[in-house]
Amino acid sequence: MSEFAVMELGAALGMSTDSAKRYVGAALEIRYRLPRIWARVEAGQLGFWKARWIAEHTMCLPMAGAAFVDQQVGYCAHKVSYAEVERQITTAMARFDPEQAEKLRRQAADGRKLDIHTHAMSLEGTIEVNGTLDAQDALDLDTAINRLAAHRKAAGSTESLDVRRAQAAGDLARGQDTLPFDQDAQDAQEREGGFETGLRPSSTTEGIKITRVIDLHVHQAGVFGDPNVVVGRAGRKPVLLETIREWCGAPDTVINLKPVRDLAEHLHVASYEHPARLIEQDDLIDHHCVFPWCTRAAERCDHDHVTPYQRGGPTCSCNSAPLCRGHHRLKTHGRWTYDVLDRGTYVWHSPHGHTYRRNHTGTEPLPIPSRQRP
Repeated sequence: MSEFAVMELGAALGMSTDSAKRYVGAALEIRYRLPRIWARVEAGQLGFWKARWIAEHTMCLPMAGAAFVDQQVGYCAHKVSYAEVERQITTAMARFDPEQAEKLRRQAADGRKLDIHTHAMSLEGTIEVNGTLDAQDALDLDTAINRLAAHRKAAGSTESLDVRRAQAAGDLARGQDTLPFDQDAQDAQEREGGFETGLRPSSTTEGIKITRVIDLHVHQAGVFGDPNVVVGRAGRKPVLLETIREWCGAPDTVINLKPVRDLAEHLHVASYEHPARLIEQDDLIDHHCVFPWCTRAAERCDHDHVTPYQRGGPTCSCNSAPLCRGHHRLKTHGRWTYDVLDRGTYVWHSPHGHTYRRNHTGTEPLPIPSRQRP
């Protein structure tokens, strides 16, 4: 199936290209490898959403394994639990693809990980951290965090234990293993069992300076205290201005001021390559690939000439937009075109006559002109 055909279908269904690929893959899996489940869907006895879930979990099975699952759950798929379907899939994996089952078993034997969701910052400026550690590592980390949380309390912190533990994790990340406070208070904490002794003394990471750069965007009215401006941005994520003030007020924060980028400025160069200042302007205006329903971040996209450079299109603000690699190829080789209505607002035209408006609020399908209708 043509890659560009899936992109056309996704746009028509109002979903991203990646979602459309998964949707088509599930439909093909049900139709050709799960015939009993497909018959239930056609008869209206089984919702496609559940059939799709089953299909997404049987794609990893060989043909005989998929047929086994279809036979086991096809007649009762509309009422069987997800847990039962998973059991049948696990059974099929063990019976019909033992090599893959062994591979998955070995992979599951070491499931350690630590996820820091840096791209999911909340409005309040917090980030979720979770993971699975070796038992000894987890116990040592818990001991170290408890010790630093107790240090903070002894130093006069009035925060809750949960907050102090979260702050202690930051202290560990910066190589700060202890806080300076009265030795008598420390001895009292040790006697009360607040934390264990014997761990390494206070130190910093010698010879290495670890720097975390956060790009903050604040409207000038917010900088000068306008009460109506309460939100700035960290990259593409909204963050409360009060949180930004706290970050900037921390003693170890280094603030680098960059010139204000005028998003209304018209930049123009006499070459094919996009200069850094034009790329930055595109990223700040659009944030994402500008193809209908695409959510790929602009900083990970190509920068496209709306009117091709080879056909006289200039390299300038009014003829530039971020496109992810797949949709850049679609526009170049798949007969899709788009126009710039205004900076940040685009109208896309598919080869099958569909039209979509994409702007900061999302994607809107436009009606097909009557002369183009069959």
